[in-house]
Amino acid sequence: MSKASLSTLFLFAAVTVTATVVGCKEDKPKETPPPPPPPAASVAKAGACSSGGGELTDPVSAPFFPKTVAGYCVDPQGEVKTYGEKGKLSMDEVCTTAFDGECEVYKRFGLKRVVSLHYVDGSGKGGSVEVNLSQFADPASAYGMYTLRVVPADPVGESSPRVLDAGAAAASGTGRAYVWRGPYVAELQYINEQESPAELAKSSDAILSAVAKEIGDRLPGPKELPTAAKALPTAHRVPNGILFSPKDVLGATNVGPAAMGFYKDGDKRWRVLSIVKDDADQAKDAFKTLKSKPGTLPISGFGDEGAHIAVPISEGGGGKAAAGPKVEFFIARKGNVVWGVGDEEYVVRESKDDKGRVSKEDAQTQMKALLAAPAPTAGSSSASPATPSSAAPASSSKK
Repeated sequence: MSKASLSTLFLFAAVTVTATVVGCKEDKPKETPPPPPPPAASVAKAGACSSGGGELTDPVSAPFFPKTVAGYCVDPQGEVKTYGEKGKLSMDEVCTTAFDGECEVYKRFGLKRVVSLHYVDGSGKGGSVEVNLSQFADPASAYGMYTLRVVPADPVGESSPRVLDAGAAAASGTGRAYVWRGPYVAELQYINEQESPAELAKSSDAILSAVAKEIGDRLPGPKELPTAAKALPTAHRVPNGILFSPKDVLGATNVGPAAMGFYKDGDKRWRVLSIVKDDADQAKDAFKTLKSKPGTLPISGFGDEGAHIAVPISEGGGGKAAAGPKVEFFIARKGNVVWGVGDEEYVVRESKDDKGRVSKEDAQTQMKALLAAPAPTAGSSSASPATPSSAAPASSSKK
């Protein structure tokens, strides 16, 4: 099996993850995602929370936020700002007053409403937590935006946030936290100009975890992952290792919803692709679109149809094809589901040999296990994850 570019699959998650635009640089995951809101304008004095905190003046979102939590409270001197549907400000204004860049990305995911507020430290030690709560068209779109924020360019890099127990899915890094549940994504940023970096890391972890959990517990909506994401194997998947696309995949429109899982065991890394459709005919159309890429070769004996996609690694994240190695990726369809197993782009990009790559035998073994698992049903919240071992590749021979 000749090599197919995992970079393209990275682009599925990073570039074509938006609902309507393919190949847009702004959609790509970054090593350091932009902070949700701008810093607070002032530092609260000791006793700021003695009266129970500020008022949650937006009747729509008031049940979603605690007035006080872990010694912090809604800023009594602050303002709860609302944008979009049933908001006081327009959706256009969210770009200039709430989001620090990439506003159009949010809109392409079907952004409907934004609530912005912040919490202050009642002890007067200078801390504050800025919160942006975004509501999207549906849970799948919200989850796609959440994964775009949580997964950095390299999912096992130093900037990767840790898993947080809050909401349906949540993650936390130094100074930032993210929560997804139903059609909502909450983005939190801790600010304290009086603390050293070490102090900030410690205090931000404590308060962000507390605020994120409170919001995650209060938000309405389902906690189940979209079916394509839930179907991914769990064994050896890296923390927060899912990128989800509600619609566009691999530079092709209307192929999703799809989920990309990132896996690691020792020095072996690989990716698994899951696309779940309502019926076999829709899956056939998706597979046909994917295999229409130049350089694709058919593979027999796996599910209803199989192929690999040959696309070179993009250079510099801009979508421009680079001369040099390609990654190998094996896709197959069975009924209403399209699966894929492939190399990790960063292994291929950085390795001078085949160490860490997925061999032909390894990819085929994993694909057989994926195809043997019960097929998930699109839109079903009860579909179980695929149960292949997703064992680390045992060899690194070329496909």
